[in-house]
Amino acid sequence: MNKFFIALALALATGICATAQTNEIVNDEEEGVQLQMLTPAVPVTETKEEIKEREKNLRMLNDDIAYAKACNSLKRGYFVLVAENIQLGNTGYCRYDINSNSNFVLVQDNDGIVQVALNNGKFGSNGIGGWTGKGQVKDKRIKCDDNGDIHLDYNLISSKVNAHVSITLFHNGKHAVARITGGIPITIYGDILPYRDKEHR
Repeated sequence: MNKFFIALALALATGICATAQTNEIVNDEEEGVQLQMLTPAVPVTETKEEIKEREKNLRMLNDDIAYAKACNSLKRGYFVLVAENIQLGNTGYCRYDINSNSNFVLVQDNDGIVQVALNNGKFGSNGIGGWTGKGQVKDKRIKCDDNGDIHLDYNLISSKVNAHVSITLFHNGKHAVARITGGIPITIYGDILPYRDKEHR
């Protein structure tokens, strides 16, 4: 038993490394224990160029994963586009200081919502400085262009809403733009995220 503790102490003192190389095997027949004496591996060194290339490849991989998730959610019809900024009209007024929780485009199978809430001190039709349109998703069409961008078009229809929504998901991540027409044109820039609300889970 003493040999077991001596061998263990020696191993800890010399530094055990998961990627180390085996030097020696110590047996303790009395306890049925076999220890491998290890020496630390030589640390891997990278040049600045290699670090930049590795980080670039990691970013590209993360973008590919985000794109795949966003693309799949568009095709399945369960997603939310959370707004980063909003443009009202064809040429002008753009807001960047918006709350993404209250500015979004949501699709849950055949149900859809578009909400704009500028929180600009004005009441608006929805009471939060903007407009909320709820309706049925009709005439849905989805296609992929030669660049790998995904285009989703649909009509949002209800007794109070008759709008056309055109969404483009760009091929290098989850970033997208939505164009809503049928009144004052609204352009929403943000990220596509997979989403299912509690009524559709």
